[in-house]
Amino acid sequence: MQETRGLELVCPAGTPAALRGAVDAGADSVYCGFSDETNARNFPGLNFTPEELVEGVRYAHAGGARVLVAINTFPRAGAADVWHRAIGHAARAGADAVILADIGLLAYAREKHPDLRRHLSVQAAAANADAIRFYVEEFGVKRVVLPRVLTVAEIAAINREVTCETEVFVFGGLCVMAEGRCSLSSYATGKSPNMNGVCSPASHVQYREEEGELVSRLGEFTIDRVPRHAPAPYPTLCKGCFSAGNYRGHVFEDPVSLDAATLIPQLLQAGVSALKIEGRQRSRSYIRDVVASFRRAVDAQAAGEPIPAGVLQHLSEGQMTTAGAYRKTWR
Repeated sequence: MQETRGLELVCPAGTPAALRGAVDAGADSVYCGFSDETNARNFPGLNFTPEELVEGVRYAHAGGARVLVAINTFPRAGAADVWHRAIGHAARAGADAVILADIGLLAYAREKHPDLRRHLSVQAAAANADAIRFYVEEFGVKRVVLPRVLTVAEIAAINREVTCETEVFVFGGLCVMAEGRCSLSSYATGKSPNMNGVCSPASHVQYREEEGELVSRLGEFTIDRVPRHAPAPYPTLCKGCFSAGNYRGHVFEDPVSLDAATLIPQLLQAGVSALKIEGRQRSRSYIRDVVASFRRAVDAQAAGEPIPAGVLQHLSEGQMTTAGAYRKTWR
């Protein structure tokens, strides 16, 4: 991968059209996956064929951007060849890196494609320096995507002890669990983000009116209830409304999006190398608007100018945002 100036802006591309939109809007890198269970955004109508990836890499490189291929689910027993083929497709397409979580796939990529840069997926949930050093020393990992449960101070402490690059999420869906170790979705729906590439899949979502309230359900579970005309949050289990003793509310995190734009200076000071936008399931227009906004924010930081706050609130879940663990501890 060629050197970038300052913070690298890593942007989602769920489709070839979204990839082109992200590159045109100023992405330094785009990340995408194949149309199968090898990536953690395995939804109908999304992702790339091997042929589409070849064309996507060509377009991105012509625009000065890199392509990172997410092969970040965990192989099923007896079916690792599906994941091995995906790594081969990424290498032959000229991808700049693969994003992996499984140690077997990391070992395979190191042995079979030693020149293909390896990034550690957030799905590996490497949240401390000892774990990160293991991946760097054993598998030659060049970058680690950190889980969204760390504070800025914790990120800084990690960066003082590791030699690889670190990448953090700054916008989009907020997973509040130790990613790669969450079984909530598979418990409720039989579909796992870590094995099947889907968390709280839309195929299992239901909305219905009950006694003047709009009830959202995931599988057989009621996740939230809101007044009939109020915005209904998407029924993600970890952002559901829970009752605990006399307390009723969103115990872990509110059903809103992450927006850490104003924390870019602190993240840079903490030693972060790359900023990641979540949203491979989003439309091309959404990608274009979010990437362009963060391009301006990163450039403003580099120029020593103030970073505007809240400009993307209209594109956020529930039209509200949070700084997540960066600024607070979980309830």
